[in-house]
Amino acid sequence: MHINISAQKLESTYTGSVRDYVTYLEKEEKTIGPEARKGFFNLDTDGIPSERVIAEIDGNTAKLKKKDPRFYSIVVSPSQRELKHIRNDKQLLKQYTRKLMEAYAHNFNRNQRIQVSDIMFFAKIEDKRTFRGFERQVLGNAPYHKEIVKLKNDMAKIARGEIQGNLRRIQAKIDALDKQAPYRAQGKRIVSGMEKPGLQTHVHIIVSRKDIQGKHILSPLSKYRASEVVLNGKPIKRGFDRNAFLESAEKTFDTVTGYNRNYVETYTGRKALLNDPKAFYQKILGLPKGEKAIALKLLKTLGTRMPVPLAAIGPLKDPIKSVKKGLSKTLRSAAIEY
Repeated sequence: MHINISAQKLESTYTGSVRDYVTYLEKEEKTIGPEARKGFFNLDTDGIPSERVIAEIDGNTAKLKKKDPRFYSIVVSPSQRELKHIRNDKQLLKQYTRKLMEAYAHNFNRNQRIQVSDIMFFAKIEDKRTFRGFERQVLGNAPYHKEIVKLKNDMAKIARGEIQGNLRRIQAKIDALDKQAPYRAQGKRIVSGMEKPGLQTHVHIIVSRKDIQGKHILSPLSKYRASEVVLNGKPIKRGFDRNAFLESAEKTFDTVTGYNRNYVETYTGRKALLNDPKAFYQKILGLPKGEKAIALKLLKTLGTRMPVPLAAIGPLKDPIKSVKKGLSKTLRSAAIEY
């Protein structure tokens, strides 16, 4: 499970309106008729049209400064292992999303507890993902891709009569380079923009910066976890506990779906790996036999193996560096390959 929270982009990519982002989220439905489109959903309604999403998010921005984000994006990306467990059930994923937003609401630190009914949000489930430029498969194939592009440009110049050369020989070089590229998907060399194979279902959630009554500002990216200030002589609570929210997100998924989460898949485990690798591996060694076998298998998907013996973890920096690097890139791509 990977969850990413980001603020509305305020440079040239997006305007003050949520319209551009809503349009982007409808990309998978552009090729089907209006009657087949599933629309967005919120706490209690399905099939919400995009125009309603735009009107309500854009209409809930009173007293926000010009440079303040009007909304936040939350991307919920279950791992392939989690998706297999729920058999890629979109209704179950929708049920989980609604429960997730309860945890989101409860992790705001306010004088009066925030309820999920106070949160204005709209969510959409998508099935597809593409490889992006920073992912290890694209980076691993980059030298081959660069040379192939150069050779194809040479072929085009030969065809236009700008240079001389043997087209068959160049094509043979291209074919050889294509086969040598280390990362492939469904028999094809992986390049940026290629659709990812397997289960890639994920959820995009648009959350208004203000509560549904338009009275309070709610920022999940607040630099405060839980603090208090005095305003006009009254103590005011503020902040958002992102750590607690991410832990709640996993526990909620496990409760809703009956998923048995391995230590390697937990937010606690991922933090331990990044901050204290030795303690992380010690924890794995202490797992029951079956859980340990699963943990090692999951680690392998990140491109590393368990450093053995454990006592040698100190000098064995490369395996730890490798797994941390693999985990970091996997999390950035929001495509955990469990």
